Parts: sequence; structure tokens; C-alpha cells
Amino acid sequence: MATQFATVTHADSLSAGFASTERIAELTEQMVSKMQLSSKAIAKINNQTRLLSFNAQIEAARTGGPAGAAFGVVASAMRDLSDKTSTISNTLEQETALANSTLQQIIESLATNVRGTRLSDLALTNIDLIDRNLYERSCDVRWWATDSSGVEALEVRTNEAYRYCSRRFGQILDSYTVYYDLVLCDMDGIIVANGRPESYKSSGIDCSETKWFQSALETNSGAEFGFESVHKSALVNDERVLVYSCCVRKGGEVNGAPLGVLGIVFNWDALAQTIVNSTPLSAVEKLKTRVCIVDPSGLMLADTKISR
Repeated sequence: MATQFATVTHADSLSAGFASTERIAELTEQMVSKMQLSSKAIAKINNQTRLLSFNAQIEAARTGGPAGAAFGVVASAMRDLSDKTSTISNTLEQETALANSTLQQIIESLATNVRGTRLSDLALTNIDLIDRNLYERSCDVRWWATDSSGVEALEVRTNEAYRYCSRRFGQILDSYTVYYDLVLCDMDGIIVANGRPESYKSSGIDCSETKWFQSALETNSGAEFGFESVHKSALVNDERVLVYSCCVRKGGEVNGAPLGVLGIVFNWDALAQTIVNSTPLSAVEKLKTRVCIVDPSGLMLADTKISR
């Protein structure tokens, strides 16, 4: 039975690569701004030149004669120069605006690609961490289902055997802190032993309708396992858990007749929230980045925006 999860990273923030592209955009904006200021300064000077040319033409007309004519030629040349300067200035402003728009589009596309690649890599890393961790849980349940204490408890069905099984499960839990509890059910789904009886009063609870119990009974051998996805479990005071399960079989044999079901109650948030909260983002990125784990149905299983 495959366990499927997906991790999603959504960021308005800057990754290391995106910071470089933003710097380019910033410098480009500064350059364009300075060119626009220069263009406005040229236009202002040009207006002053045009006014000076106009005044010179008036003086040339007033002066008259050869001197006035010569002065008029200078005034006309000044007007022509002003017209050419104005044309060049307008063309430069238009071309600068067009170049800036194109460059900004290129920078935005580059930034999106860099950021997308980075966030995808982070998501894949998180998926790998979850996948490897949960694979170990499937190994645990298949191994512990062959433990002699559980097998004997379901074979002899005595209170002494159940108590010994509980103590044995407690010893296992002392070494595996990722679990809330281990529970042993008979074939009717009734819990007959659990590893943390002092913390969780689950003995006697009927689990026959749970998905993890039923999926374990549907397996063909001890090499297979059952599973129930993230949910709040009454077995451990409504904490959010995953439950892996496996049939306990006669003699502890892989192909032995089923005697009952072992369920291992995994502390989901200790894994999931730790992974999303530990995603390697900069301090700036963390302020504007949301990291989530979502199951195939779209159910949110972990989220950096949720404090637990």
C-alpha cells in the first residue's frame, strides 16, 4: 500500500538566485530613472535655448541691416539645433522606456524560473524526507508484528500475557520516540494490550471499524501492511497521527494464520511540522513563504502558518 503526500512551497520572497535578478532590476530601474531625469534636464535646457533663439530673432528684426541679418542667421541656427535636440531627446526617452519594459519582462521571467526551480528542489527534498521516514514505519510494524510477546498474547489470551506484551511494547517505545503508542488488537478489533497504559487508556477499545484495522486484515501475508492517513485519534487523546498496521500471525510466521492486528500510532506532527518548519529558507524568505504538506485529496496535513 503506497503512502502519497505532496509538499508545496509558495513564496513571494526572494531566493538567493532571485535576489540577484532583483538587484539587476533595481539597477536597471535606477539607470532608467537617471536617464529620464537627464532627458527632462535636456528638455528644460532646450526650452531655454528655444526661448533664447526666439528673443534673438526679435532682436535681429529690431536691429535690421547687415548686423540684424547676421544675428538672424545665428538665431535661426539656434532654433534648428533646438529642434534636433528635442527630436533626439524624445527618441531617447521612447527607446529607453521600451528597452526598460522589455528588460523588466526578461528579469521577471528569469526571477520566476530561478525561484520556481529553487522551491521545487525544496519541495522534492521535503518529500524525500517524508517518504524515507514513513518507509521506516512500514518496516517497523512488519517487524514488531512478529515479536514473540504479541504473538503469545494473542495465542494464549491471558491477562498475564497481555501485561507482558504491554511491558515489551513499552520497552520498544522507550527507544522509538516517534510513536505515541503501540496497540494490539484481537481478531474482533478489541485492544488487549498497549505500550503506554499509564498515558493512554486504550485497552478494551473497539477498533474493528477503523481503516487501519480493516486494511491489515485484508493483507495476504506478514510482508504487507495496512495504513490510515492523518487523523485525530481517540487512542492517544485526539492527537494527530498516522497508524500503520500489520496482522500478527500464528507462530510469528509471515504466512501464518492471522491472530490479530498490531497498530503503531505515529506522531505525525512531530515529523511533518518539523520538516516544513525546518525548510532551509532565509530569514527574509520565511516571512513571506508558506510551506505545506497536502495529501492527494487536497487535505492540508502540515502548514508553516499553523502553530501547534
